[in-house]
Amino acid sequence: MLTVFGSTALDTIRTPTKTLKNVLGGAATYAAISSSNFVKTGLIAVVGDDFSKKNHNILSKYLDLQGLVINKGKTFRYDGRYDNTLSTRSTLKTELNVLENFKPVVPEEYKKSQFVYLANNDPEQNTSLIKEFDNVKFSMCDTIDFWISTKREAVIKMIKNVDAVVINDEEAKLLTKEHNLIKCAKKMKKWGAKYIIIKKGEHGSLLFFDDVIFPTAGFSLENVVDPTGAGDSFAGAMIGYLANKKTTKISEIKKAVVYGNVLGSFAVEKYGLDGLLKIKKGDIAKRLKSYEKMIQF
Repeated sequence: MLTVFGSTALDTIRTPTKTLKNVLGGAATYAAISSSNFVKTGLIAVVGDDFSKKNHNILSKYLDLQGLVINKGKTFRYDGRYDNTLSTRSTLKTELNVLENFKPVVPEEYKKSQFVYLANNDPEQNTSLIKEFDNVKFSMCDTIDFWISTKREAVIKMIKNVDAVVINDEEAKLLTKEHNLIKCAKKMKKWGAKYIIIKKGEHGSLLFFDDVIFPTAGFSLENVVDPTGAGDSFAGAMIGYLANKKTTKISEIKKAVVYGNVLGSFAVEKYGLDGLLKIKKGDIAKRLKSYEKMIQF
């Protein structure tokens, strides 16, 4: 089993073609639904009493919800706007609501999870939560500019406590104060993580381990409509694949990164979570085949 801890949110997403209001989102939601294609996934998150039955049903269809807490108040809300190229998103509003004073508890059954993903939550919470698991074989965290700007030291401490960091290129530069991605990765490895995965949006990702640098291309798509959750879907698929294989061999981690790129590509083709919710059984294998064709020469 895999455990994912992070935010479940109601998002308002403004793209050049469409505005979605209060749709189901959040880093943990995207990551967990993505990973559920590979392995049974438990979610640790909090929502408010305004969280609809419909949204609850979507989550329960894909995930184990013993770790989902419903507190009195409003669900965490995020409001962001993409520019015309869909490459830059500006945050208009973040309302933490019930997330602000949430004290996560790991359900007994989840404590046995050997694979744990800490989505971009408060780094102090992540660091204390990871210690509640009995026998973690592989843990991975993500972070965002908000935490890097407000709690940089806590982010560095979190990196000491996990095996892998998945982070986008801009945030890697912001966190390490370096401009070159190889230097960024080296610095994060010095802080304690073994594996560093730097996401580069539509340009794929870079995996760093020991002296290995493994670059992968993004899956080429003509129609990208909403990049929200692409990075979280990438991370969820990556750790979901490893949890399914119960391994941390570098050859399998490379494959896991490829699956990350593939699931990220499904996420951006439709609005909100729709890209992930519409995946059918053979779709992932079919796209993996296309991906392999694309990169062979």
